[in-house]
Amino acid sequence: MHDPATPAQPGHRTSAWTLIAAAVAVPAIAFAYVGGWLAPHRLTPAKVIDQFQHNAGTFAGYRRNHAKGVCVTGHFDSNGQAQAYSIAQVFAPGQRTPVVGRFAIPGSNPYAPDSSVPIRSMALRFALANGQQWRTGMNSMPVFPVATPQAFYAQLQAQQPDPATGKPDPAKIAAFFAAHPETAAFRAWAKTARPSASFATESYWSLNAFAFVDAAGRRQPVRWRMVPEANDAGSAANAPGDANYLAADLTERLARGPQRWQLQVTLANPGDPTNDATKTWPDDRRTIDAGTLVLERSESQASGPCRDINYDPLVLPAGIEASDDPLLPARSAAYADSYLRRTSEEAHLPGTAAPMREASR
Repeated sequence: MHDPATPAQPGHRTSAWTLIAAAVAVPAIAFAYVGGWLAPHRLTPAKVIDQFQHNAGTFAGYRRNHAKGVCVTGHFDSNGQAQAYSIAQVFAPGQRTPVVGRFAIPGSNPYAPDSSVPIRSMALRFALANGQQWRTGMNSMPVFPVATPQAFYAQLQAQQPDPATGKPDPAKIAAFFAAHPETAAFRAWAKTARPSASFATESYWSLNAFAFVDAAGRRQPVRWRMVPEANDAGSAANAPGDANYLAADLTERLARGPQRWQLQVTLANPGDPTNDATKTWPDDRRTIDAGTLVLERSESQASGPCRDINYDPLVLPAGIEASDDPLLPARSAAYADSYLRRTSEEAHLPGTAAPMREASR
């Protein structure tokens, strides 16, 4: 062992500095790789969010997708039926968990008419009594168009408006679909999908697979959906003649009483795909009713409690884990990039644009 009273030899100094340099270099290289700086052609979260902005413009202070929405609050009442599959406290029998959620429509334009797209989304944050959280983002469609982040990015690129027309080039969209036959199930659904007149009458699917973990550590692949109690679904053609009828309808319904959904959890059989959101599981898979979501109040997203929440699907409590679906880490990373941009703009940080009109998110 080196005597501390003896001056360190040059060789020892060199070794020490080499170790320090390596300790600094390794995380630096890792961050550079994640950021795409060492691989300029690699897909990164920033590229995905940039493409959203290329397609619809930048609305400072807003989410880069699902920009138009409304906050909701309520709670989830567990009936205990999911506890056999997951130790998550939210599923304990009789457990009531506070929820802050958000309804929205897809797209980067917070001023888009509600009838512009047929898809609605529901995002929820469950605040468990033990301090853990469960965040989930769901959509009113049973299947996702693509299975990988790269294909999703290619889809966004194909949808970028042509400067000459201001609209996407049909030839590019057709070429994308021809190159991605996995979109067939989504396209079949989209042919008959119509914009609904209410958030409250929609079912919302997780699309991605997850895993419930029981007390013995066993993992059960699952997907879930929220199924509404309200059954008076109507067409957007019957909605009021303004662009914001969804928020108005929700306010009216909540004034009459809470709106409820049943959390339906589908259990996969061995061999069911967990890494491909374009594929549904067979209808005969077992589904359990895990409890009731009760929403009691809605507020503007400009000042409501959902405003500063990043509904990252990988914020999960003990008892729920991510599957091998590659879209999950991509969603998480893209949400983080979007969150950083909109909050930086809200704070007027150097190099960011001033918020346009209201800074709602």
